[in-house]
Amino acid sequence: MNTTDRKFLCFYHSRPAHLHRPAPAFSLFELLVALVIIAAAAGIMMPVLKSARDKARAVRTMSNQRQIVIAVTSYASDNNGKYPPSVANIGSSQETWNWQEPTMLTSSAAPDIRKYRSVSAYLRSYIDDERVMFCPNAPTQYKYLAESWEAGDDWNNPDTPHDQDPVIGTYCFYWNYVGFIEGRDEVFIGPQKLSAEKEQSKLLVSDYFGYGHWRNKLLYGSTNAYGCCEKFKSAAVTPGTSVSSDFWSYPDVDGITLDTLQVELHAAFTDGHVETYSPAETIPMRVSMTPDGSRPYPARMGPGIFYLPQLALD
Repeated sequence: MNTTDRKFLCFYHSRPAHLHRPAPAFSLFELLVALVIIAAAAGIMMPVLKSARDKARAVRTMSNQRQIVIAVTSYASDNNGKYPPSVANIGSSQETWNWQEPTMLTSSAAPDIRKYRSVSAYLRSYIDDERVMFCPNAPTQYKYLAESWEAGDDWNNPDTPHDQDPVIGTYCFYWNYVGFIEGRDEVFIGPQKLSAEKEQSKLLVSDYFGYGHWRNKLLYGSTNAYGCCEKFKSAAVTPGTSVSSDFWSYPDVDGITLDTLQVELHAAFTDGHVETYSPAETIPMRVSMTPDGSRPYPARMGPGIFYLPQLALD
């Protein structure tokens, strides 16, 4: 054994006994305490993270709606100050067409009151990303959103036997739209041009929020439910069809009113601002069966009620 080895062994054996012992392991009690602390911290953080996600989603939909306002305003600036015609109508002639729900992105036929049957045909040169036209908080994105936006008036859904298929989205588009205001016996008239006249609303686009849509039967066996592209608290999903999107829904049960529904809604106006509002701050509108908006679909028929923000009639 050389000198170095002897010195090392002498040093090792001369160390205090406590330096020879391995570091103590955590006891079971200590591990349980650590797990409790971690769980408590997670419980505190989860609501914070959920709130942050909800705010991020709200920012996205408000951004989408603001971009839609910019697009239709740019279109109007390029077309003698007139907003695009609404595509939420159907029929073969001036005398036979009627209104459809304002969520239409593409109609199944183009009456002679307008040139195109799709929003895309009017706005595609102003909106490159089709996702802008769809609420990011809806349960799922429509299967053929990108393809239908790109195809415009030439859209032909491969899942149906028809040549001209509609596309029903999640936002409500109100430029040049006409509907019937429930309970007021008056007509809603969407903005028609940049220099809006007094009788025209300034509402351009909003989240879908409604009641009594026929698609609720697919989930509840009844139309008696509220629907929205924004998520209700404790919401279910009303399924879409081959031409329409899923939406969140909540059944009309005892004690449920607009005041008690918990969902945050958004709408954008001609001046470019986006408003946040609650279900209690809305006015019911029905889809009309006549071009002038004076005769709504009967209750339990058609797509039901669409709730407008109160500011739409101010």
